[in-house]
Amino acid sequence: MPILLAIALQLSPTAGADFHARVTQAKLAEGDATGPAYQKQMWDRIGNATTDAYKACLAGTQPQDKSPFTLVADVTTDGRLANITVQPEIPVAKCMASHFTGLTLPAPPAKPSPYPVEIDFSIK
Repeated sequence: MPILLAIALQLSPTAGADFHARVTQAKLAEGDATGPAYQKQMWDRIGNATTDAYKACLAGTQPQDKSPFTLVADVTTDGRLANITVQPEIPVAKCMASHFTGLTLPAPPAKPSPYPVEIDFSIK
């Protein structure tokens, strides 16, 4: 039985997966056949809220840290976000993670489940 549990944990998309592996899973989901349509739905729903939150997070950190960071999360079948993680864990990134906890995305494609998303934040 312990062997089966270990195999099941290895197959789970986020069980023990490090940050970079989760980002890779999200990028693969974005590139899948259903990915582009889901990305459009997602940004139509949260685009303005994300921009507003990012501006507020930047304004709330002194001095303003405009270093790039990445957010990765799992979208549950009802559109809620779980396992939200950021790297590097700078104050503005942690602030954005807290804003994402309250967002609801459109219901994601059925596979993979949970559905991974990643967002790269940078100011050019």
